[in-house]
Amino acid sequence: MNTDPDCLFCKIVAGEIPSEQVYSDEQLIVFKDINPKAAVHLLIVPREHIISLKELEKKHDSLIAHIMHLLPKIAQEQGLENGFRTVINTGTGGGQLIFHLHFHLLGGEGLSGAGFSRAV
Repeated sequence: MNTDPDCLFCKIVAGEIPSEQVYSDEQLIVFKDINPKAAVHLLIVPREHIISLKELEKKHDSLIAHIMHLLPKIAQEQGLENGFRTVINTGTGGGQLIFHLHFHLLGGEGLSGAGFSRAV
């Protein structure tokens, strides 16, 4: 599996840096964001080092499908019965700070002030 020894998320995946995990399987881990923008702010991180959404390839289709099916289940487990938001920042122009593909799952109190505009 592709990893980057200098990547913060690769170090978290490897257990070198602690995180408050809420889910883990052979393809990904889910942990609480250390700087939450809402009552629930989780990061869904593939174990494989993929720089961003732009670098996805056909071989990643099952991984992305797995994440898409898992997101609502994790949201429900976190008590987000009224809905949730998912965000993928891609590249510096898209606000990506850590260059390892990850999904933000946000919900609950404070979501309206989460710094993300609402779709109309």
